[in-house]
Amino acid sequence: MSKTEAIDVRALINERPLGAFQKLVVFLGFLIIALDGFDVAIMSFIAPQLKQEWGVTNAMLGPVLSAALIGLALGALVAGPLADRFGRKGVLLCSVFFFGVWTLATALSTEVSHLIFFRFMTGLGLGAAMPNASTLVSEYAPDRRRSFLVTVVFCGFSLGAAGGGFLSGWMIPAFGWHSVLVLGGVLPLLVLPLLLFKLPESVRFLVARQAPAARIHRIVEQLAPGVSSERSRFVLPTAPASGNAIAVVLSPQYRFGTYMLWLSYFAGLFLVYLLGNWLPTLVKESGYSVQQAATITALYQIGGPLGCLSAGWLMDRLSPHRTLALIYLVGGCLTFAIGQSAGQFAVLGMLAFAVGFCMNGASTGTNALAAGFYPVEARATGASWMHSAGRLGAILSAFAGAQMLALGWSFQLIFALLMLPALVTALALLAKGSHVRRGLAPAIVRQV
Repeated sequence: MSKTEAIDVRALINERPLGAFQKLVVFLGFLIIALDGFDVAIMSFIAPQLKQEWGVTNAMLGPVLSAALIGLALGALVAGPLADRFGRKGVLLCSVFFFGVWTLATALSTEVSHLIFFRFMTGLGLGAAMPNASTLVSEYAPDRRRSFLVTVVFCGFSLGAAGGGFLSGWMIPAFGWHSVLVLGGVLPLLVLPLLLFKLPESVRFLVARQAPAARIHRIVEQLAPGVSSERSRFVLPTAPASGNAIAVVLSPQYRFGTYMLWLSYFAGLFLVYLLGNWLPTLVKESGYSVQQAATITALYQIGGPLGCLSAGWLMDRLSPHRTLALIYLVGGCLTFAIGQSAGQFAVLGMLAFAVGFCMNGASTGTNALAAGFYPVEARATGASWMHSAGRLGAILSAFAGAQMLALGWSFQLIFALLMLPALVTALALLAKGSHVRRGLAPAIVRQV
């Protein structure tokens, strides 16, 4: 390839094997999402201890658990358009700093109202991090491996949450629940300098925004050494989509797929977060200790990485929509089985692991769908707004869990009803897949 001819960055990424520079982007994205997962799940692990020390009721826990989720929804809603206008890297750096500082502040809480405010502020940063990290990784991934690499990055969320579970089981009895929050705040701030100096801006975004060629060349030189020079021109394979990012996401070409992504992520995260936030309390109230409840929940979280990798691998080889729908259906059946196993700790642990494998894996796969559905000019907005819709489901799950416990519903009934959101998610994914196969979303063929 001549160093003076126009270089199609998308083709350059697709035609080359995955290099060390791209692997670094994947690793840093993984690290951001692992920190995100740790801080998102923190309150569910300290909730039983809060009930014991502060006399907090299940009804009072609802706002505490949902405060961060409300922040997550708002953070995602705002961060996507900002990232599509100003870039992915700046938004990511601000988000990591923000959720680190406010998690530290949460450790200073002395009453429930403090927890609610600090967790809301933490959620604003957390909501901006996850969709933009996945967007950045997807834009450095070859199309043939995009789903798998996005799901690799999202393994970080489950591992971060699982690590929080295991650490909480040790740290809370030894140092108190405040220590877990201190750790959750310090870690992002320690990682921030690494991200500042090593995390690149999305090269596809820079080309779409017609950034200076010299800036693009410096990144391309790391991506594919010797391919370009400072005289090279960098182009898109087709003209950019018309309209701003929000207009593109809601345009007739993308509207139906957007709505189905919102519905599937809403129902999927309702289920994932209800299990993640309330499983420790549900297990403890069925007769187990705090340590046993934390272990069961950690097993649920740690099943996610294997599910993520499996879902991504299958999506790159089979119909992604049908693959995810089937995983959700299997996960719904396993969730029902949890309700029938309350008195058997070993069986409960295995089922929790299997449900985490399905639910966390499938919800991660939905992120890969969004990354592959929208063009680069609107990708961060499309992914972030899908996250915002999903967070609404997560917020509802916090109140739904508290209400089910307040009504005295049995362990068996609660897990039987949780099959319903799994079914809704599967149907929404199948509807979107059918829409795409019928050729009603022609714009997706011009992704950058």
